[in-house]
Amino acid sequence: MNKYIRIAMIALAAMSVAACGGKGGDKAATTTKKEAEKVKVQTLASERISKTLELSSTLEGYETMNIAPSVTGHIEHIYVQVGSRVQKGSMLVRMDQTQLNTTRINLASTKTELDRVTALKSTGSVSEQVYDQTKAGYDQLVESERFLEENTFVKAQFAGVISAKNYEDGEMYAGQPILTLTQISRLKAIINIPETYFPLVKTGMKVDIESDIYPDQIFQGTIEIVYPTIDPSSHTFQTKLNIPNSGEKIRPGMYVRTRLGVGEVEAIVVPYQSVLKLTGSNDRYVFVADGNTARRVAVTLGQRFDDRIEIIPVEAGALKAGDRLVVTGQARLVDGDNLEIVE
Repeated sequence: MNKYIRIAMIALAAMSVAACGGKGGDKAATTTKKEAEKVKVQTLASERISKTLELSSTLEGYETMNIAPSVTGHIEHIYVQVGSRVQKGSMLVRMDQTQLNTTRINLASTKTELDRVTALKSTGSVSEQVYDQTKAGYDQLVESERFLEENTFVKAQFAGVISAKNYEDGEMYAGQPILTLTQISRLKAIINIPETYFPLVKTGMKVDIESDIYPDQIFQGTIEIVYPTIDPSSHTFQTKLNIPNSGEKIRPGMYVRTRLGVGEVEAIVVPYQSVLKLTGSNDRYVFVADGNTARRVAVTLGQRFDDRIEIIPVEAGALKAGDRLVVTGQARLVDGDNLEIVE
């Protein structure tokens, strides 16, 4: 019996040692640190480049007007259809004339009364107050007639093309515009430019415009307005382009690319392969060596020069000359990784 007890005790001791060894092994595994990633770096330096901004936009009619009279009622007649070309002053819509005709009758009656009171005033038969009240009533009706005439016989305020029609003759107009008039002989476009270039962009600068529909033709526009504020979310500012379109080849709604030369600027240009793209989005970023630690920096892309590309940090000051950019091994990194820099 003692023999069996000794064997059992030996077995239990072996199991205990194995268990302790297992726990120690797990602890050692959990405390093992990730090895430093081997990378190569390149010191950043700003350089002067001849800068051309390439940005996209959508064309709009230089002027667009919703034909929406200020008086409601029945539409007697619409003189145009979608696609109709009109000149400034062309008749577009005739509304119900009841209010206008009533105002004209009252105006004629008030005019007669004013003439009578004016004659009596010259002889001192009526007071100045009576004259003033009659004259004020007449002036008010004159203004009402002008207002009602403009909103009963609706005319084009500029030359253009009818781009939408929402009613037919005889329908009741209430709220929604009857027509939309769009100017196409002159167009505009709004482009968003990174804030870095705000000091370089001026009104009057020429902009080349390209459309995939006309791959061999360049249209030209002019910067008409530089908006004075910066969008804090996108760090861009807007400019308005004035684009002559006498041939009417390009039209509102077309997608175009614009090129704006802003002269020589200081820029950071890096190897194209050093810039990474976030999976599932168009966000771009690079890694820099902050000591021996990887730091991720969000960037936007600028002008490309063969196998190099300009980068602009999303956060101002996030990159500067002298920073060490990771150019080899960056695809394996995550923010905060330890680095081993090799030559």
